[in-house]
Amino acid sequence: MTYWVPPGGLPPQTDLTTGQSGRAVFTEAYAVLPRGTMSDIVTSRLPHWTDTRLWVIARPLSGFAETFSWYVAEVAPGGGSQRPDDDPDAEAVLLVVGGAATLAVDGTERALRPGSYAFVPPGTPWTLRNDGDEAATFHWIRKAYERVDGVEVPAAFVVHEDDVAIEPMPDTDGAWGTQRFVDPLDVRHDMHVNIVTFEPGGAIPFPETHVMEHGLYVLEGKAVYLLNQDWVEVQEGDFMWLRAFCPQACYAGGPGRFRYLLYKDVNRHPRLTM
Repeated sequence: MTYWVPPGGLPPQTDLTTGQSGRAVFTEAYAVLPRGTMSDIVTSRLPHWTDTRLWVIARPLSGFAETFSWYVAEVAPGGGSQRPDDDPDAEAVLLVVGGAATLAVDGTERALRPGSYAFVPPGTPWTLRNDGDEAATFHWIRKAYERVDGVEVPAAFVVHEDDVAIEPMPDTDGAWGTQRFVDPLDVRHDMHVNIVTFEPGGAIPFPETHVMEHGLYVLEGKAVYLLNQDWVEVQEGDFMWLRAFCPQACYAGGPGRFRYLLYKDVNRHPRLTM
């Protein structure tokens, strides 16, 4: 498996504005942040993190993502945090895409490498550090956990995607499949963060239209994606946000696999008041 890692930097003054970053689109139904938008000048810093920068590619905002935030974090050698998140309601999924890091959850340390996936429940102490000699890059997806009386909060876990089978969608001959890191029937979880894979020529052959909000980050390959009424060409490193009920479909058109990391909110009553 391969994973796109943002290179940072700045485009040269000779580049056209309508080049890579010129594909950026922001609408009421969806947004596309091409990989060229993730330059040095749009990085952020966080309190209690050292030698770390991140690209904030989604955040709760009126008219944009409502249920989650999504960072692409880059931790320099020697960097990290002993106090990564002070929000007691925040649950997190981490997916490492470059370098290596050490994650400690409830005092238990685990070595992370590209493809390592971690779930951290709300209110759970955790730390992360980079003891290596190259930058560690990871996706960090956060959601305010929705507690339900009589339903336990799920436990932390760490797994590698190599150990999670791709489950083919019915009647696709394996052209479209999903790696599910939690049991879809486990209602303790109120978000799913999966990896979706299409073989060349694979497709979503109908416009999915549903209540779940989506974030999609392309890890590998290229495709044409239907977003509302628009067919948009996307490639590795691009991020898409899809509002609830935004119609979506996909054709994988590259010579290799098309894979993306997918967020969706699940298993809870829709809120009736804001």
